[in-house]
Amino acid sequence: MAFSPISIFSLLLVLLSSSTTATNSISSRSKRPTSNFFQDRFIQCFNANSEIAIPLSTAFFTPNNSLFSSVLQSTAQNLRYLVPSMPKPEFIITPLYESHVQAVVICSKELGIHFRVRSGGHDYEGLSYVSEIESPFIIVDLSRLRSIKVDIEDNSAWVEAGATIGEVYYRIAEKSRTHGFPAGLCTSLGIGGHITGGAYGSMMRKYGLGADNVIDARIVDVNGRVLDRAAMGEDLFWAIRGGGGASFGIILQWKIKLVPVPATVTVFTVTKSLKQDATKILYRWQKVADKLDEDLFIRVIIQVANAGKKDEKTVTTSYNALFLGDAERLLQVMEQSFPELGLTRKDCIETSWIKSVLYIAGYPSNTAPEVLLQGKSSFKNYFKAKSDFVKEAIPETVLEGLWKRLFEEDSPLMIWNPYGGMMGKISESEIPFPHRRGTKFKIQYLTTWQDGDKNASKHIDWIRRLYSFMAPYVSMFPRGAYVNYRDLDLGMNKNRSTSFIEASVWGARYFKDNFNRLVKVKTKVDPDNFFRHEQSIPPLPVEARF
Repeated sequence: MAFSPISIFSLLLVLLSSSTTATNSISSRSKRPTSNFFQDRFIQCFNANSEIAIPLSTAFFTPNNSLFSSVLQSTAQNLRYLVPSMPKPEFIITPLYESHVQAVVICSKELGIHFRVRSGGHDYEGLSYVSEIESPFIIVDLSRLRSIKVDIEDNSAWVEAGATIGEVYYRIAEKSRTHGFPAGLCTSLGIGGHITGGAYGSMMRKYGLGADNVIDARIVDVNGRVLDRAAMGEDLFWAIRGGGGASFGIILQWKIKLVPVPATVTVFTVTKSLKQDATKILYRWQKVADKLDEDLFIRVIIQVANAGKKDEKTVTTSYNALFLGDAERLLQVMEQSFPELGLTRKDCIETSWIKSVLYIAGYPSNTAPEVLLQGKSSFKNYFKAKSDFVKEAIPETVLEGLWKRLFEEDSPLMIWNPYGGMMGKISESEIPFPHRRGTKFKIQYLTTWQDGDKNASKHIDWIRRLYSFMAPYVSMFPRGAYVNYRDLDLGMNKNRSTSFIEASVWGARYFKDNFNRLVKVKTKVDPDNFFRHEQSIPPLPVEARF
């Protein structure tokens, strides 16, 4: 609905009359204007540059708005970045149309306003909703851009950035029992940011990453233009599929390629404790996980649990799996390749692909698929995470040392995800995500807590020590990391003046040699570094450009 100039002006007065005065600098100005002046100029510019006026009462939220906190917290996953000491945005804008996103880019650039873009709020270091290096900043929340158009005949779907991956799965399954998409296990992931980092899931060994299965995109560039694949060119299209979010533009939509799935798939979870030979079985899993039938994905979830006796603890290793086939064939595969796990027919659950999504995501067995339409996360915690890629099996003696370190922490969690299959067949340079052939599995380290920032340093220190302990047993030169498991310990940009040399340290760990090509693309499409954050891709220094 369009607003008349009079109604917009009236709403503006109400909004701005209660605004507070802020204190930091905008861009190169020596003195920052008051918040009401800041917001006033932005909205005037916005309405001048958008084809459709934005309803201020329902799509523009200042700290004085009663809904501000709930909108800010709505999809934020890491509660560490919502504590009172963390910087808060000047306002949050929730675009309803592509032209709204275009106007945000145009006006932010014109007025020197820094912004963060959020689709699902899963950035592990909160970079989609907090800026610790530049102030003031605003949040562009894409959660209301969530259209999904599935075309079964074309084996494709156009998906807006604010849709969750669970919604995407549901809409595909609504049209066909034998189509799917190989992306994330956590169903509340916003697909806009998810695919920019790679997007792995339980079908990665069969079909690769979500980013490997993108065939087109729509993006707002630094000049506020909407570009599809043909308009942006192959270099930029390459960069946005796995090169990390928010470095090259704002993703509006992905066109994804659907993949075939059987009408019947099989899932299982088998848990082994230390007294049930967990260490020996995990060592064996390391030897076979990347060589198993590519229809089979077995990840291992490693936790500390009570051993039954008072104060006695054990480590549990839960083998959580999806097999693209029936239980009979699965049992044959397991007997041939991984009999040590002792899988039985009783362990196996035959189901549909969409219900396997719910199972792997941890929903109770009787949960209806419609829960995926809620787009809600079951994982909101204070947490710190890290990642590694493993190329050689970790010895049993080292695993025993690992267990001792897990016992030191309150709520440790490790998830080991197998590679091999299609992941070893795709070139390291096909897209920016480089961790392919030769990788046996990926490790995600997590520690979670509930007491806010009170004892945060204790938990963060623990995971850093664990990470140091694992250094000799994981990939080296560089020690690889997964960009969607963002880790600012690896290094940070320092405001607008990003250093190519400093960024190369973490850039090589996320992207290996692809980092250099990403920098070239960045230099071409965003030479002034408008799209930036703590770990965005930097442009080349002016003196290094040719």
